[in-house]
Amino acid sequence: MPAESFKRKLTAILSADVKGYSRLMGENEAETVKTLTSYRKIMAELIQQHRGRVIDSPGDKYIGRVRERGRCGAVLGRGPERVQGT
Repeated sequence: MPAESFKRKLTAILSADVKGYSRLMGENEAETVKTLTSYRKIMAELIQQHRGRVIDSPGDKYIGRVRERGRCGAVLGRGPERVQGT
């Protein structure tokens, strides 16, 4: 196949999980689930704004894809700020 027929797409794979999830669930399950749900919603919005998509979010894990180069860090860095309202 000629090289001209290929279109390159640079993609960053975003993978995150909650530090201390088991401990947090043991201390206050309801609040942990509420916070995690808020983070997931905001992260999905940010990923979509940067031409990405959520691949999966099992348990305390989060896996997504961001197509805009250099935006993966921006997506991760802005999520907690929006949850906390700063």
